[in-house]
Amino acid sequence: MKIEKAELVVSAPDRESWPDTTLPEIVLAGRSNVGKSSFINAITERKRLAYVGNTPGKTRLLNFFNLNDRYMLVDVPGYGYANASKEQLMRFGAMMEDYFTSRKQKKGMVILIDARHMPSEDDLSMLEYARYYEIPLCIVATKLDKVKPSQRLHQCKLLRKALSLREREALIPFSSITKEGSDQIWQILISMWEA
Repeated sequence: MKIEKAELVVSAPDRESWPDTTLPEIVLAGRSNVGKSSFINAITERKRLAYVGNTPGKTRLLNFFNLNDRYMLVDVPGYGYANASKEQLMRFGAMMEDYFTSRKQKKGMVILIDARHMPSEDDLSMLEYARYYEIPLCIVATKLDKVKPSQRLHQCKLLRKALSLREREALIPFSSITKEGSDQIWQILISMWEA
């Protein structure tokens, strides 16, 4: 998909700050440092749309990105960040719960996992959370370029098994460097937004 317009609309600390639009939204979730910002920049073909930091746990708010005035991507704080205080974790949890239970525009969720590693307990919890709320789901295995080509197919099979993916839950290997997987991801995103 050609992205003519891609902009950060708001970084929202609470529901009062959520944008007042009817655009369909897809949530991006994943562990800290899994490459969510790089993913956003790669699929929108922008270098600095989302801030890519060297320190994990930079995203502390819900970041709403407008794409072509048709769709919205919502980047949520990374989970599993060791240096987050209990208070921060409670606040993140409440913010997420509020969004998932009350935001009518949500159409789906993309959970990013690191292609090199087995899913963490946090990844599995997020997957169960999406299933519980019956949110359409896609799993993106990031940093594919760091997995040897000869091991990629095997690694994806292991990931699918570890996640106990259901028939309609896609796992897409992706590299923000080579853009491998972008076309497939766009097909899924559009089908979620348009559903």
